[in-house]
Amino acid sequence: MKSEKFIKTAVKREKENVSVISDIINRTKAYYCVECGKCTSACPLSRFGDYSPDRMVERALLGLSVKPDLRIWSCLTCNRCKELCTYGVQYPEFIRELRSLALEERERGICAHGEIFSVMKLLALPHENPQKRLYWLSEEMKVQEKGDILYFTGCLPYFDIVFRDLEVHTVEIARSTVKILNKLGIAPVVMNDEVCCGHDLFWSGDTGTFKRLAYINIQNIMSRGVKKVIFSCPEGYRTFKLDYPEFFDLDFELIHISEFLSERIEEGKLELKPLPGLRGRGAEPHSRTDETVTYHDPCRLGRHLGVYDAPRRVITEIARNFVEMASTRENSLCCGTSGWTNCDSFCEEIRRERLRECINTGAKIMITSCPKCLIHFKCHMSNRKGEYDIEIVPFEVFVARAMGLV
Repeated sequence: MKSEKFIKTAVKREKENVSVISDIINRTKAYYCVECGKCTSACPLSRFGDYSPDRMVERALLGLSVKPDLRIWSCLTCNRCKELCTYGVQYPEFIRELRSLALEERERGICAHGEIFSVMKLLALPHENPQKRLYWLSEEMKVQEKGDILYFTGCLPYFDIVFRDLEVHTVEIARSTVKILNKLGIAPVVMNDEVCCGHDLFWSGDTGTFKRLAYINIQNIMSRGVKKVIFSCPEGYRTFKLDYPEFFDLDFELIHISEFLSERIEEGKLELKPLPGLRGRGAEPHSRTDETVTYHDPCRLGRHLGVYDAPRRVITEIARNFVEMASTRENSLCCGTSGWTNCDSFCEEIRRERLRECINTGAKIMITSCPKCLIHFKCHMSNRKGEYDIEIVPFEVFVARAMGLV
């Protein structure tokens, strides 16, 4: 039989949690929810599974427990609900803060890859022995230790090792980015002491470790006199641009590689040639043998940051026969998983539907500017040999090919 002291402690803790959840409701404007159902109608998970953003908010508003519900870890935080909500409810932030509360009591989602990413988190933090994260650099690539422009590689060197069995070579994204910048006369700063941006930790509720990583990155960047940071990873870009400023001041400009290249095209400083079989802007009408290209909008670059035109501006310089999928831009389907958590059959169905949209366009190449999207789609395709006659190409690799760099 439980002791009276134990019961009193449990009651006190529950009251404290109710108070904290009430604060979360206020901060994320969840109290504005009128249960119109727009969020659920837009939610990719609601198509295939038992998930409803407005019901989760309703439970919290009614004072019912939501913290132990495993579904708080299923939310993709893709922002489709937030995009449609006319009342300003910040549902992704609502879920993120609930996860933080749950994590305090050691409740967490199910990682799709066991504890591998917990290990990666530890590896990313500073140790006595220096990292060897620049193994992907070759002698012909020009980089420097200090300078105005820095390229933030993120977790690409780690992903390349973890997902090598899927033939996903994420360091090719980093190599292509550096080669592109070199071609433009830029030798970027690339840091061996760079650490993870903390995106997955932040969205999984581990704010403490996230802030530690953020502080390390900011100090390392500032110590090198950097004025501009270029990203190839939308998650890193979003984290620096929207999340770091909540805790720290940043004294440098942030830009995604697609935006950087789009600016160079507009300024007349970059001219791209079409790839063989692909006709660029201004070319003659394409023949039937030309391959059709489409583009997948990552949720972090698109709905979170509003970057839609820049990658398309660059891609259409290379491929005239560019087509859009059925759901695109702010209505785009995401890759079905966020933070490697609670990846299940419903997530697989989201990926299947997205790839079917690609096939229905007649495209043979689907370009994406997010390494996570690349990994998740390739993972899905690896279990279904022969079902998809398409190539998933990273944006940076696609551009590097057009420039004759790879």
